[in-house]
Amino acid sequence: MVNVITELSKYVMALLLALYTLYGFWLVRKSDEEKSAALWQQNLFLIWLHLLGSLILYLNTQNEKVLYFCGVQLLFFAVFLTMHHLIYPKSDKLLNHNLLLFLSIGFLMLSRLSFDKASRQFELAVLAAGVTFLIPFLIRKAGGLRNLSYLYAAAGLLLLLAVLIIGQLSFGAKLAITIHEITFQPSELVKILFVFFAAGMLYERQDVRQVILTTALAAAHVLILVLSKDLGGALIYFVTYLVILYVATKKPLYFFSGLLAGSVAALIAWRLFSHVQTRVLAWSDPFSVIEKEGYQVSQSLFAIGTGGWFGLGLGQGMPYKIPVVEEDFIFAAIAEEFGILFAIFLIFVYMSCFYMILNIAICLKDAYYKLIAVGLGTLVTFQVFLSIGGVIKFIPSTGVTLPFISYGGSSLLGMFCIWAIIQGMYLKRSDEVTEHGEDKKNKKAKKTRN
Repeated sequence: MVNVITELSKYVMALLLALYTLYGFWLVRKSDEEKSAALWQQNLFLIWLHLLGSLILYLNTQNEKVLYFCGVQLLFFAVFLTMHHLIYPKSDKLLNHNLLLFLSIGFLMLSRLSFDKASRQFELAVLAAGVTFLIPFLIRKAGGLRNLSYLYAAAGLLLLLAVLIIGQLSFGAKLAITIHEITFQPSELVKILFVFFAAGMLYERQDVRQVILTTALAAAHVLILVLSKDLGGALIYFVTYLVILYVATKKPLYFFSGLLAGSVAALIAWRLFSHVQTRVLAWSDPFSVIEKEGYQVSQSLFAIGTGGWFGLGLGQGMPYKIPVVEEDFIFAAIAEEFGILFAIFLIFVYMSCFYMILNIAICLKDAYYKLIAVGLGTLVTFQVFLSIGGVIKFIPSTGVTLPFISYGGSSLLGMFCIWAIIQGMYLKRSDEVTEHGEDKKNKKAKKTRN
């Protein structure tokens, strides 16, 4: 009976995510008033998806903790949405729904892989939500953020240097620092400082001297990451800066020159670093080195292929055969047990988030916040591309996490910060619209008087 329910559930869960995704794209084009009247319907798809997934986990494990965990998670979702609605009534509720969807899928997958890790991830999510709750207010009201560009650069470079000097070596790269048994990955938060730095340097001045200075400081960030052998992080920083530079200057020459320089740098890195050569080999022909370098990628491809369009069902696959599956390769586990179709819809939800962030950037009148929105949107989307691309063998694996879904405290906190900042800019956009409307009314009133 359990097998029958599990088999049927995978089709229902794919349908629920499909409806959620389609509903989301439909809501994107609606006004805020139209959204508020229909968002609760989309929220139901999320709730039913989470409930069904938790039920399947319970039936397969007979662990009552799964049911309690499900209840606590739904309570957290309800409190999160309610608090945002009360404190930030003009926030983008669709973005919040998408955040909770990613968390829901992450909690379900992590609970299936390691209940202890799922519990820790939930605790970190609650902590991150609390820590970042005031950020939208600060972004909305703070006026001096644009004047601290050199401080952002200095802080970011010092943190990255600290990792280079005293960081722990993990899978051939220095990624984190451990202090009093607490492991922290500074590059996840430096990403945000990096975007604020680049936007602050370029929003007002785009002359050659300013571009050279900004590029030199940005290159210093990337170089330190390369020396730390954090090539995934270096790629994210590099592409994010190129996009910000292009949007600020509107000069394709800068963008394509950067791409050329990046290509040359990638070739040099391949020549210099053995672990880069290993990853390229594992990408180009993983099955020829399946027992060593290509084992992770091969197992990922086996998992995706075995899952097929609708997956094997939650708890029915063998994702534990993939090394580091909870972090870098969690997308493969999702595809194996939830199905390729489910995974595709998940990608569409990420794409819709990028579209919404770009829409916020386009609507913002303040050039500084416009560049920040573009930078953060690029950062998140490119990280999704690197994570999924490495899993499906589209590109060499770079060892980056899937936002909000993969296990990892630093990554989760960083993504919550980014989400909160984007919500702050959405509020600023709403304020600009309100002010513009009031200005129109005042002008009309003056004309009437005259």
